[in-house]
Amino acid sequence: MRSHGLWALAWRRLRADRGGMAALAVVVVFLLMAALSAGGWLAADWEAEVGAHYAPPGFVGTGPVRAAGPAEASAALPDNPFDPLADDLRALRAQLAAQHATQAGRLPTLPFGGDKWGHDVIKKTIKGGETSIVIGLAAALLAVSLGTLFGALAGYCGGVVDDCLTWFYSVFTAIPSVLMILAVAAVLQQKGVLTIVLILGLTGWTGPYRLMRAEYLKHRAREYVLAADAIGASHWRRMFGHIFPNVSHVALVQMSILAVGFIKAEVILSFLGFGVPVGVVSWGSMLNEAQSELILGRWWQLAAAATAMALLVTAFSLFTDALRDALDPKVKP
Repeated sequence: MRSHGLWALAWRRLRADRGGMAALAVVVVFLLMAALSAGGWLAADWEAEVGAHYAPPGFVGTGPVRAAGPAEASAALPDNPFDPLADDLRALRAQLAAQHATQAGRLPTLPFGGDKWGHDVIKKTIKGGETSIVIGLAAALLAVSLGTLFGALAGYCGGVVDDCLTWFYSVFTAIPSVLMILAVAAVLQQKGVLTIVLILGLTGWTGPYRLMRAEYLKHRAREYVLAADAIGASHWRRMFGHIFPNVSHVALVQMSILAVGFIKAEVILSFLGFGVPVGVVSWGSMLNEAQSELILGRWWQLAAAATAMALLVTAFSLFTDALRDALDPKVKP
């Protein structure tokens, strides 16, 4: 009978989980949209002002027609030759007429609505998803890499190395996570996608460290590691050439878990003012803009960003649970 490896058995278990496969399909769709958006093949023109200000979604109608305001009414008044401000008023009226002509050429409604500049909300959501997904995955990769490196050193070396890294871990986790994130953000100061990745990655390595340290403590005395030692393999090769392939499933699960948390953390950072800079759109910046729009009854940007984020986070969480079950060696194939 042909034996199967860990990854082959995991894939077979995952395929048997319909919910996990459905969640994986949703995650793949979001990742594909993010890749197409990054390559300029999708939502590349999201900044085009194609609709009127706060254009409502097409399925709710065009909204009430706005009456002429003081600016439009004054534009219809004749010039007063004795008015010292006549030239300034004439220039202002010409500017208002140009703005009115520009607005007249825009669409009164958009399929999923528009923001205050007339950007298409659905394209803005896709572009924002690219930023949020890239931040979540890159920060998760950084956190898992640091946690794996520190955990491998602590679990494999033991002794003073383990004591020092465990002491550092204990001090790091004693500080509330939100305070630690804000402290790192205040130190880095400069806003940008890379800054957010560093903030989240440098503060999120503790979970992977704890698990990887336990795995290396368990595997360093196994027969295959002792055999590698007997043939003269270096410590580095034993740590990452022999032990790590046998515990890599733990790192993979941790990365998927952290990616979900970091996507949500980006929203919090943008809300607090430590998020993406002006000119870069993300789901967090869209929710931040939606605060003032709700007062005016403009709910469609909030609905689009919140729905997309909830769908991705839910699918990612379900896929993570299915992946963890599929990679668990205690589960029978």
